[in-house]
Amino acid sequence: MELPAEAWRAHARGRWGSLAPALREALCEAAPLRDTFRLCAPLLRPADEAVLRSLAARVGVGKDPRAARFYKQEGTQRFQGRDYAAAAGLYSKAVSHVALDSPEMSLCYANRSAALFHLGKFVDCLEDISRAQAQGYPDRLQPKILLRKTECLLHLGRLQEAAEAISELESKIAMDQSLTSTTHQTLLRKISQLKMKACEKESSPVSVPEALSKTLKDLELWEENGKISSASSSVGLNFDSCRGRHLVATKDILPGESLVKEEAFVSVLIPGKSLLLQDGAETTWDTSVTNEDLHCHHCLRQLLASMPCRGCSYAKYCSKECAQLAWEQYHSIECPLGALLLTLGVFSHVALRTVLVAGFAEVISSMKRFYECDKEHHNPEVRGKSVDETLNSQAGMEGVSEKAVPLIPGCEDDGQYRASYQAIFHLLTHAENHSPEHKFLCILSIVAICKKLQEAGVTILSQGSCESQSNVKAQGKMSAELSPELKILGEAMLRHMLQLQCNAQAVTVIRESASGDSAVANSEQVRLATALFPVTSLLNHSCDPNTSVTFSGTAATVRASHPITRGQEIFHCYGPHYCRMGAAERQRWLLCQYFFECQCQTCLDELGTDVTGIAAPRERFCCSSCHAPMQGEDVLRCSSGACMPLVGRDFLLRRLGDLQMQIRTALELLKDNQPNQAVELLLRCRVDAENFLSAEHLLVGEIEDRLAQGYAMLGKWQAAAGHLRRSIQIVEAHHGPSSVEMGHELFKLAQILFNGFAVSEALSTIQRAEEVLSVSGGPQSAQVQELREMRACLLELPRSLRHRVE
Repeated sequence: MELPAEAWRAHARGRWGSLAPALREALCEAAPLRDTFRLCAPLLRPADEAVLRSLAARVGVGKDPRAARFYKQEGTQRFQGRDYAAAAGLYSKAVSHVALDSPEMSLCYANRSAALFHLGKFVDCLEDISRAQAQGYPDRLQPKILLRKTECLLHLGRLQEAAEAISELESKIAMDQSLTSTTHQTLLRKISQLKMKACEKESSPVSVPEALSKTLKDLELWEENGKISSASSSVGLNFDSCRGRHLVATKDILPGESLVKEEAFVSVLIPGKSLLLQDGAETTWDTSVTNEDLHCHHCLRQLLASMPCRGCSYAKYCSKECAQLAWEQYHSIECPLGALLLTLGVFSHVALRTVLVAGFAEVISSMKRFYECDKEHHNPEVRGKSVDETLNSQAGMEGVSEKAVPLIPGCEDDGQYRASYQAIFHLLTHAENHSPEHKFLCILSIVAICKKLQEAGVTILSQGSCESQSNVKAQGKMSAELSPELKILGEAMLRHMLQLQCNAQAVTVIRESASGDSAVANSEQVRLATALFPVTSLLNHSCDPNTSVTFSGTAATVRASHPITRGQEIFHCYGPHYCRMGAAERQRWLLCQYFFECQCQTCLDELGTDVTGIAAPRERFCCSSCHAPMQGEDVLRCSSGACMPLVGRDFLLRRLGDLQMQIRTALELLKDNQPNQAVELLLRCRVDAENFLSAEHLLVGEIEDRLAQGYAMLGKWQAAAGHLRRSIQIVEAHHGPSSVEMGHELFKLAQILFNGFAVSEALSTIQRAEEVLSVSGGPQSAQVQELREMRACLLELPRSLRHRVE
């Protein structure tokens, strides 16, 4: 979803092919982005805009009362079936579609509060009760939610507020003449029970949470960097003509030490595929829950009880504060463009939001400075280079001088590198590496957005600020040409859209889920959003990095994953890790995505041993007779030379696909709480895999992992542990011993050993898992805290019992 919808890309390809050869040649030769943009901008025709309108019409982001009724009814069915999590999600979808002044809003909030109460989410439940009351929840139903409110307050130990709620409830009941005697007596009985609970709560001692002492103990020492915002004092910014800007260690750094703690300058949630699609007269609504339902669209925190946008059904927030901040900073302008932005893809959306968050005044000022610099450096020696390259070359030539520090692109006049728009602006576009056809697609998309802004009456004032004149026709509304100010904004947006391919950071989260009644949590890494982090973007790539990056909401934390000596460069992996991909494939991937050939030591060593022609273990097929690797292109033969049969690659790929389908079926059985059938199917899959896949193939690891899950659901802890140990061996081979993936597998093994009372091995596994997860996620991560609780519980067992259960 980073790039526009395929139908729009196909249309743009057709338009590019239909351009006159002379015009295409001129666009190919246009060196500065400004020239390219100005040549392409007039080429967006009314027919192109009609295609976009047609595509955007298929994306439902408006408020639809029919959808609200549908989701509310579906939520009630799930609630009656005691699937409270699904019910809460569906009520949230209903809330998003209800008009703010509709009486249905209060009913949806109240219904969701009931689902949240059954989930034990008492704080969220109270918030929904308050929202329901603020939206005019009917008086005749008030006793119901006041009872719920009182119970929540009692669960939370807020006794004074609970007493006030009981008094309010008694008053409501006394004044309500419509209650039948039976209902009246039932309510009074419940009030009596709540009063007894309140008395019990008052008599029980209140203990100080143990987590408080742990939090104080685990607070990390952090000394802010004086020259690089959001970085620690252990980090320095260097520059040379070969590596560009890069971060180095200013002192010896230990594994787990935090090096950067940075808030995203801008982030955009990656949408799921559950949006309402309209095809002719038929309308369907998807009840699946995806990213846009699970996370706040402003701060990216996980949410259960979302607040809707006032104007659209798409944007959802965790609080009124986030909704207001989003509206003020960008969403008031994005909201009417929602369907168009979802059609044009996340990169277009991030480009627009970047200029909105920065503020038009700052953007226009930066662009004008850039133009002046372009003129200043326009001479035969730098002709054909971008201004970025010219600045970088100058900074490199003077890099040995203290005076040269401010010349490093992105630094302020005082030499400080701040997480500001200036830092974002100076991220490299690599415009010369993007194909003319791709730039044409980007420009058509951006011009379409700018035209919508112009039609909506968004005008740029003389000082660079913006205002929306929705009740007045903007001067340029009927004009086919963009205003001069919007042209400048369009050029800035093009710059940012091209920057994203090499500088965008995928914000990921670990999403946990338990299948059936399993005591072992399954987790997967999910891509949540695309963001720009000015400081984190300074990290160069290595296929064997010395850092790991984790996210909490819109904040990124970079931690050392290995010891880093003073003066050593600090590296991040852009994707192709040496454990997961061979050197030749990594080089191809990096050249295509990031426009460079990796020169890290791992690549140099691997390329020097000439092992690039051998497929990585995760890709290898093996001989069914002797299990040696198969080799070849379309037709494969045993590499040992002893076995004669030849096998077609297509045949093996079909066999692999069939195996993957069977594993998915087994996973569904696990989700449906049918572990016996799942284990039986997975054991057959295991036998099949051993006949044609290498022992370290990732699919073999997945089978072992699912078998461990199935045996854990059956309470067969030793069998589960055996299969998970095999899975861990494969994960370690592919991801490395200190990887996040390794940490999650060790965490699952610790849970299995804990439940099976294998005390000694559980304690050693807990220690190993804690070491890995503390480095990658920090000592305060939820998994590390759970590991510590498991250790404490095991250590409290009597020594004689520990030996006996093992």
